[in-house]
Amino acid sequence: MAFHIKNFETDALARKVASLKKLGLSEAVHVALAHELEREQGKPTLVDLGVQFCRDLRARGDVAKGLPRRQGVPRQLV
Repeated sequence: MAFHIKNFETDALARKVASLKKLGLSEAVHVALAHELEREQGKPTLVDLGVQFCRDLRARGDVAKGLPRRQGVPRQLV
C-alpha cells in the first residue's frame, strides 16, 4: 500500500533514514516507527516511577522506629 508524506521536513527525514540504512522509503518508515514504538513501550509509566520513589524513600527511613534514617529525628518532630 502506498502512502504520501505531505510534510517536506518529514519527507526529507524519511529519505535520509532510507539512504543511511540503504532501504526503500516504506521500509525505512516502518523500521523507524517500530523502533520508536519499542522505545516508548520500554519507558516506565508514571505509576512505576511513583512506586519506585516511595520504595526508595521508605528504604532510607527506619519505619519501625518512626524515624527518618538520615536525620535521626522522631517522626512527630519532622
